[in-house]
Amino acid sequence: MGDLSGRVALVTGGAGGIGRAVCRALAAAGATVAVCDLDGEAAAATAKDLGDGHGAYSADISDSTAVADLVARATRELGPIGILVNNAGIDKIERFVDSTEATWRTIVDVNYLGTVIVTRAVLDAMLEQGFGRIINIGSDAGRVGSSGEVVYSGTKGAIIAFGKALAREVASKGITVNTVCPGPTDTALLQQVADHNQKMYDALAKAVPMRRIGAPEDVAPAVAFFAGPGASFITGQTLSVSGGLTMAG
Repeated sequence: MGDLSGRVALVTGGAGGIGRAVCRALAAAGATVAVCDLDGEAAAATAKDLGDGHGAYSADISDSTAVADLVARATRELGPIGILVNNAGIDKIERFVDSTEATWRTIVDVNYLGTVIVTRAVLDAMLEQGFGRIINIGSDAGRVGSSGEVVYSGTKGAIIAFGKALAREVASKGITVNTVCPGPTDTALLQQVADHNQKMYDALAKAVPMRRIGAPEDVAPAVAFFAGPGASFITGQTLSVSGGLTMAG
């Protein structure tokens, strides 16, 4: 894990399982962290847990006006954002034939358009600095598909493609864009899987070659690596953190 001293990192969904672990890893590497979450109280608790000097912010990332205000405030209070972790996401575990258009639109608005909106909001400052590290949290569902998560899988596949295309556009500007794809990880989302179908959850755990469900702390070091100086010549890449569940593609 490289030294991130002097860098400001914005983490969306920063109060959740993976987001909280990412905030801790970046702070441990020396970054000043702007913890963003729809749940403002949870964001504040996470920022407090990180220690002095970090910030907490509440915003709906699908709302471009709210995101602009968030970025302006975080920049004013902490400094220019040099690292962005697009982690916020939602899902509803159900068969596609049972899902509704309202659910599809909410998932797309948050998971995909939210990632696009936040990225655009920080990009000008990164271009001005001549430095930026953008790390998107995708999912192996976006690489190989996942039953009960059809639209979610589509949004995560879109995030992977978005990251690759943006990486090409900004590669000469000192900005890298990479995607980390967790496999089955112990989060509130995975608990939805267990609640929906315990047999599916048990099958997931057995299918992982390492014979366990991942922890948020398994994902965070990959994010910190992409944010650090050791990954300065790596861009447009997709890294699976899945205990070997998805080894191809």
